[in-house]
Amino acid sequence: MNIYAIGDLHLSGNPPTKPMNIFGPHWDNHWHRIKEHWLTTVTDEDIIFLVGDMSWALRLDEALYDLKEIASLPGQKFMIRGNHDYWWSSANKMKNAMGDAITFLQGRGTARIINLTTQVNTLTGESQSTEHQCILAFGGTRGYICPDDASFEPDTDQSIYDREILRTEATLQEMEHAIQELQKEHAETENTEEILPVTRVLLLHYPPFNENNAPSGFTDLMERYQVDICIFGHLHDQMSFKRIPTTFGNTKLELVSADYAEFKIQKIL
Repeated sequence: MNIYAIGDLHLSGNPPTKPMNIFGPHWDNHWHRIKEHWLTTVTDEDIIFLVGDMSWALRLDEALYDLKEIASLPGQKFMIRGNHDYWWSSANKMKNAMGDAITFLQGRGTARIINLTTQVNTLTGESQSTEHQCILAFGGTRGYICPDDASFEPDTDQSIYDREILRTEATLQEMEHAIQELQKEHAETENTEEILPVTRVLLLHYPPFNENNAPSGFTDLMERYQVDICIFGHLHDQMSFKRIPTTFGNTKLELVSADYAEFKIQKIL
């Protein structure tokens, strides 16, 4: 099993009602290019995180074509909301519409025991696949622009930011509870005192800090809950692409906006 991610697909039906090449020729046929790479990269057993801005639709029924396109591709799909996902509805309505084809996460966390595939180099210089068992804990929410960002307006944005901090902490707490339950279940089932290694993955749509990469409530939570990897999208300009560091504290950062990733699925683990 491998773990992949991508964000900001910005789909709008077929033919697209909002072609993305209005933002530049690099967006030409972007969904065809993403699908082509997805089909040759991801298997049904792999996990793929979708970090928001999936469809330009305004209502759930309007987004179904785009969601079914995504659902038809390989992989176990987990999706969070982006700032342009106006179609996002209640958990029950989305579950009824898509069944188990896509799991919608919003302020929710979970964990599972997986067999993660890694590549190791042998003494002869050849690459060899090995698998090891671990707990993958993950969850997410939309996030928000952070204080001291140029676009942050305290009168209107502070309350939304505070709410998203609360949702993020609730997500991380659910992840921790799920980890503890799986460790207990593993110990009882295998009759062992072995503690499985854990990888904690936080999914956000927005970056976890402002345009100056300053500490925020999100980065404080990443440190407190020992988040190993934070995956996010939202950004689409070269200046932002260049300013994002590879780590923040002990957390690895993964920017996976579709255009940043050259319209390819990004391997996380």
